[in-house]
Amino acid sequence: MLARHVQRLGRDCIAHWNGSQTLTLNHPVYSCVRWAGHYPWASFPLPVPADSSANWRLPPFFGPWRQFQNCNWQLDNFMQSSCFHLPNPSMKSEGEEPLTKKRRLSGQRDASAPEKETNSSDQKEALCLSVARNEEKHSSKKGTIKRHWEYFCQHSRTMKIVENKETDQSSTESEAKFNFTVMSYNILSQNLLEDNSHLYRHCRQRLLIWTYRFPNILQEIKQLDADVLCLQEVQEDHYRTEIKSSLESLGYHCEYKMRTGRKPDGCAICFKTSKFSLISSNPVEFFRHDIPLLDRDNVGLVLLLQPRFQCKTNAAICIANTHLLYNPRRGDIKLTQLAILLAEIASVAAQQDGTFCPIIICGDFNSVPGSPLYRFIKEGKLNYEGLAIGKVSGQEQFPRGQRILSIPIWPKKLGISQNCVYEIKRQQKEGNAGEKLEAGKLDNAQEIVIASEKVSSKLQHHFKLSSVYSHYFPETGIPEVTTCHSRSAVTVDYIFYSAANDDTAAQPGAEDSCHGGLKLLGRLALLTEKDLWTVNGLPNENNSSDHLPLLAEFRLIER
Repeated sequence: MLARHVQRLGRDCIAHWNGSQTLTLNHPVYSCVRWAGHYPWASFPLPVPADSSANWRLPPFFGPWRQFQNCNWQLDNFMQSSCFHLPNPSMKSEGEEPLTKKRRLSGQRDASAPEKETNSSDQKEALCLSVARNEEKHSSKKGTIKRHWEYFCQHSRTMKIVENKETDQSSTESEAKFNFTVMSYNILSQNLLEDNSHLYRHCRQRLLIWTYRFPNILQEIKQLDADVLCLQEVQEDHYRTEIKSSLESLGYHCEYKMRTGRKPDGCAICFKTSKFSLISSNPVEFFRHDIPLLDRDNVGLVLLLQPRFQCKTNAAICIANTHLLYNPRRGDIKLTQLAILLAEIASVAAQQDGTFCPIIICGDFNSVPGSPLYRFIKEGKLNYEGLAIGKVSGQEQFPRGQRILSIPIWPKKLGISQNCVYEIKRQQKEGNAGEKLEAGKLDNAQEIVIASEKVSSKLQHHFKLSSVYSHYFPETGIPEVTTCHSRSAVTVDYIFYSAANDDTAAQPGAEDSCHGGLKLLGRLALLTEKDLWTVNGLPNENNSSDHLPLLAEFRLIER
């Protein structure tokens, strides 16, 4: 016969689970549940059973009953310490290169995971999700991140901060103005999450399953209600089965580009069909099989959209989205990938009069504010002579890649000049000798330019770009943060835009942009690292990516 207080424990446990999930000392436990590795009344850790079959039973208490009776413990501590974990065979431990995002080879399985567990993974995940949702019902919504809208006054450089987004276009100007919102959001591919589980040790395992994360991500997208979505790390199978249909039901048209090779995620641009129509969709692949430098599978996507409102028939907006290489030691690859993207944008956004239509570039650039790559985007020029390869992105305070960038960075056969545009192709045979002679002169001039560029260490691009965010809080100088996990909290996500001449929110140097452009009306404020750790970092119960969504409102200014 058990001691009286042990019997009381059984009754209290049953009452705690409301009779729906009875927990007794010798009752079988579902295979998806295992104990956290120690019990509050035990004087030493208990092993976690490796066998997760359906016949697994709660291990007996170690030691004599007298030791168990004399232990000082409480039921509350028991319930808090005995956490549930999901045995996910695809979650991997930290390796020799923890920060490199490596994709699990297709078909590869953990040798320690039994075949039965793999076959019943869907059933386990559904059961554990049910347990997680049941816990949510009995606890208040905690850890909510509060972000406010920052709006810019039209006739001054002072900033007006409001708590909600109620200052839409006034009735007097709504007919003549075209306002729209753009979001950039790295939603965290489930595959990459599982391949880099060491980055999420601060998270409870139940928060990391896709069936828990996706409803949170979708709810966030619904609440922010952007007219254009630029999403990174969109896993292909999730996009095909859930994401695309869910966004289409919200009125979006979706374009997607999957990464090359065996990578299972990619970039998506989705826009509301009530606001825009699609002129062209242009996927960009950074991998080149004939160029050793470009052996990575990152991609980009460039859309040309036409606003649906009373304006010039040729009015268009170019939206670009990308996710550059992560590796902090390969700044040469990052700059080359960026040059390819800029060349595609220049090709898509070019207008007949030689100017460019308004441009917005979103993405995860894996570079911090003030780094050479960031300055190149904003300033339009970069002299990389003597620049160490590991300092291009500024991701590491003490960069390990000290090799100096070569001049030029990429080979001529890439077909992109140091001005980040596609090189003029040689003229084809023309109908008369005069055209042939003229074409020959152009070819010779082009070859001279290319020859001079071979020894140049200066990169340029033709866009005058501003960043939606200032990256530091003006009152304190504390950095803003767009991503936060167990290893770091920094800014790597951006929204760049071609500012109109009268855009008071544009950074210095953007005032001389071409006629027309975009006026920044407002943005969703970012947070500090301290703010994010008050809700246990990212992901957390309510925010299911390790990145924050960036959101800005623009007004199209016609020329």
